[in-house]
Amino acid sequence: MRNIPIAGLLTAALLFVVDQVTKVTITDVLQLDELTAERTITPFFNLRFVANHGISLGLLHADTNTMRWALVAMTGAIAIAVAVWMTREPHRADQMALGAILGGALGNIVDRVRFGYVVDFADLHFGDWRPFLVFNVADAAITLGVLVLLVRALLMRDKRDIPSENPHA
Repeated sequence: MRNIPIAGLLTAALLFVVDQVTKVTITDVLQLDELTAERTITPFFNLRFVANHGISLGLLHADTNTMRWALVAMTGAIAIAVAVWMTREPHRADQMALGAILGGALGNIVDRVRFGYVVDFADLHFGDWRPFLVFNVADAAITLGVLVLLVRALLMRDKRDIPSENPHA
C-alpha cells in the first residue's frame, strides 16, 4: 500500500486555495484585469495584471486553442507525475515541497482552462531593473518547491541513504 502524504496534500491544497484567492482578489476585488492595470505597493513591488499565455520564462507561448490545450495536457501530466512521486516519497519535507509544486501547477492549470492564460500579477523590481518576470503565488510555490528539493538532494542527504564504504560492515 502506498504512503498517503498528508503533509504534501495539505500543502498542495493550501497553496492552490491561496493562489486562486489572490488571483480573484487581484482581478475582481482590485479590478486589475486589463493589461494596463497596475498598482504601486512599495518602491520595489507593484501589482500588475499580465495574461501569461506561455509557461516559465515566456516559453511555449499558446497562440492557438490547440496549443492552449496541449499546455493543459502537458502540465496536467506533470502534476500527475508529481502526485505519484509524492506518494512514494518517505520524507515529509520532500512531500511538502512536492505539494507546493502540485498546488502551484493545479492553480495555473485552472487558470489556463478557465481563461486560456495564467493570471500573473506580482511585479518585483528594483527601480527600472526587473530581474523577475511578473509572477503569481502558484509560480512562487513551484519555484520554492523545486529549490527545496534541490537543496535537500544536494546538501541534506540522509546518512542512511548513502551507501557505506565497507559493504561488509
